[in-house]
Amino acid sequence: MSTSSAASSSRPNVIQPSRPDPTKHIKRSAPNSILVSPVQKGNPLLQFIKTVPWEYGDILGDYQVGLTTGVLYLSLRYHLLHPTYIHSRFQKLGQAYNLRILLVQCDVTDHQAPIRELTKLAIINNYTLMISWSNVESANILTLYKSLASTPPTSIKTPAPKDFQSQVGAVLMNAKGVNKTDVVALLNRFKSLNGIAQASAVEENLLECPGIGEKKARRLKDLFEEPFYVGGHKKRRVEKNAEEGNVLN
Repeated sequence: MSTSSAASSSRPNVIQPSRPDPTKHIKRSAPNSILVSPVQKGNPLLQFIKTVPWEYGDILGDYQVGLTTGVLYLSLRYHLLHPTYIHSRFQKLGQAYNLRILLVQCDVTDHQAPIRELTKLAIINNYTLMISWSNVESANILTLYKSLASTPPTSIKTPAPKDFQSQVGAVLMNAKGVNKTDVVALLNRFKSLNGIAQASAVEENLLECPGIGEKKARRLKDLFEEPFYVGGHKKRRVEKNAEEGNVLN
């Protein structure tokens, strides 16, 4: 046996800690139900969860609204009486869920300072903070998270325009003040995006369209003449400010 193989055999195996599985050992009567911790028994918000089923389960959080989404519930009144409670809950839950939500129900009048404090705690501990103002709203938040648990992220993506007019509008409305009515007027007058671009070389051409004044004409002209920027408007503003500074100097 070589020296290197002997050294490797004597080296202890390093086992990486694994993230606890919040769904382990849970048996559901309804697979699409919200799981509720027994510690939440008696919480009045439960009577307002009506559009999705819920059931008690042995879970780490207070509510489980997805396979990897856990919720801690906190009454602001209870937090003011027991300020260390939420810290112990954070510690117990650890990294058990990919998405961890802190649902705070605002049930006190003087709420600005404690909400500010809880916002900082949520950021530090990587929680999404949700504020509700009633039991009904708390129930609605839990229901919404559950109903969207299996929804793909593309569902909130704005669909790309498919028809010709919408595609032209997506370009022209980058000029401030230009609206859909202006797009129709420009297309009726110049027939195509290329025609509008060529006409914009002389601002007076655009003024022939109803609804297009001097400001819109100038902004459309700038839209077609300014170069494309990699890095968006911020870089564009920096370069523009630099140019203006050179002119002043």
